[in-house]
Amino acid sequence: MTKTELIEEVSRAVEMTQKDSEVIVEVILNSVVRALRDGDKIEIRGFGSFRTHQRQPRVGRNPKTGARVEVLAKRVPSFKPSKELKDLVNSSSTGGQPSSPESASPSR
Repeated sequence: MTKTELIEEVSRAVEMTQKDSEVIVEVILNSVVRALRDGDKIEIRGFGSFRTHQRQPRVGRNPKTGARVEVLAKRVPSFKPSKELKDLVNSSSTGGQPSSPESASPSR
């Protein structure tokens, strides 16, 4: 799903204009980015949580030349889905019930 499709979905669900729905989606996404930039954790019950993790500086290699490259420390965003979201994603589309462990394929 693209951002445009998300805006269209919000517009249909709340019966608003696409322009108003676009403002809502933009505000939500900008709020998430601002909170992550400030180092806050965002938790949306039933969906998941967003946070940042610190990566340490390291020495990498340029794959083309093999030269050593210093990679600086940085913060990277990460998302951890909630149990409810995992169950919804893995449920069968017809019955709405989570699939049994025997029928689930291994994830790793």
